[in-house]
Amino acid sequence: MESAVHSVPSKSKFNIYAAITQKIVDAIEAGAGKYRCPWHVPGPVSVLPTNATTLVEYRGINVLSLWVAAQARGYASGFWASYKQWQSLGAQVRYGETGSLIVFYKRIEERPFDPDDPARAVDLRHVARPSWVFNAMQVDGYAPPSSEQRTEVERVAEAEAFVAATGAKITHGYLMACYSRANDMIEMPDRERFVGSETSSPTESYYSTLLHELTHWTGAPHRLNRELGKRFGDQAYAVEELVAELGAAFSCAAFGISCDPRPDHAAYLSSWLTVLRQDSRAIFAVASQAQEAFEHLCYLATRNEPDERAAATT
Repeated sequence: MESAVHSVPSKSKFNIYAAITQKIVDAIEAGAGKYRCPWHVPGPVSVLPTNATTLVEYRGINVLSLWVAAQARGYASGFWASYKQWQSLGAQVRYGETGSLIVFYKRIEERPFDPDDPARAVDLRHVARPSWVFNAMQVDGYAPPSSEQRTEVERVAEAEAFVAATGAKITHGYLMACYSRANDMIEMPDRERFVGSETSSPTESYYSTLLHELTHWTGAPHRLNRELGKRFGDQAYAVEELVAELGAAFSCAAFGISCDPRPDHAAYLSSWLTVLRQDSRAIFAVASQAQEAFEHLCYLATRNEPDERAAATT
């Protein structure tokens, strides 16, 4: 029985928003001294968490929640599945192991379908429900699918092609990296100005920064038209930085590139923690916006057509 492996809180009393938010707040606070957040730690964070049965990558808040769990417990694998899903693969969760929390959204009909009036719309809403999954390192009898290890040169080449295919206008020679909304242009220092760290090469630092600015680029009015002021008010600017941080982390993970903290990261930590403590659903909204930005970039890259408003990279 799954309940014999871990304890599941009563759904009537369990607040999934508060539970996941608190884990993320704790993880940010734990790394605040070095200005590191959960998505800056190498290892399983360098890949997008993937369901072991469907081989589909988790999305949004579940990516962040599983990154936090992997970091806290030292898991080196990016594969996850529920207790029953592991059983379907012929694997067994070891007795005494504790599941990691994710959320799924269940569709609920507000008004039942009326057979006498089939044209009448059915009101639907999505309700967050908790679920628990286990990492591959918590099970016996599972062999992960083999995957070809890419070299840094190959990973960087993929990232370069991805960025170019979005059609974003990128110019170099600036002292700082930023996205200029007025000019719809990403300003970047020259590549040789980037230095490495304990966890990343200079080239990875360059692309980590570029993908951060590219996430900002997606928020332009003629793209995703990301407006955060209505919800976050005076904190909207800091929250947009958090969206860009997560969006860059998702993109870096997709290419296996280490994501380092930005130099100005420390300035936003206090604001981020304030927002998360005040609104337990804020991180869900932020993660959703970051996922949307990442998927929009993937769409542009897959379409392989330059944006109408952007020129070639210079």
